[in-house]
Amino acid sequence: MIKTLLRVQWLVVAAALLVACASFGPHLQAPHVDLLSVQMLSTDMFAQKFKVRVKVQNPNDIELKVTGIEYTILLMGDPFADGESSDQFVLPALGEAEFDMTITTAFVSSLGRLISRMGGAKLENVDYEIAGKVHIQKGMLREIPFSHKGKVDFSKLVAKKDRAS
Repeated sequence: MIKTLLRVQWLVVAAALLVACASFGPHLQAPHVDLLSVQMLSTDMFAQKFKVRVKVQNPNDIELKVTGIEYTILLMGDPFADGESSDQFVLPALGEAEFDMTITTAFVSSLGRLISRMGGAKLENVDYEIAGKVHIQKGMLREIPFSHKGKVDFSKLVAKKDRAS
């Protein structure tokens, strides 16, 4: 009888701890990550460097201190780039932030294939998918997965040279 009573008490305590842990931190929704533009910085036979403008929107009612973003980018279903940005910024509650990432791709696995698939057409409204994790500084949950599909404009691929006098 005493053993049964102790087991019941232990189960009640364990259940209370589980409920407390589940409600300990806020449930965070995945941020919306959009590619705004892609601009080629340099190219050679083996690789290209791009500046990618990214907008991150926070659907949560708390501020998120972002310490980096892991990402995989697909263009028209083909792998384009993957990596991690260590840019740190604050996403205001229910707000957004924009920043630039520099990415490097291999010609064979990215731009060359995209150009051949477009068949000489302008590289406007190219389907993309970006997925990964947003790393945040505080809280029990330090990584928030995200995935987003959209269209991005590659029509301004060539970087404009700065004109210094």
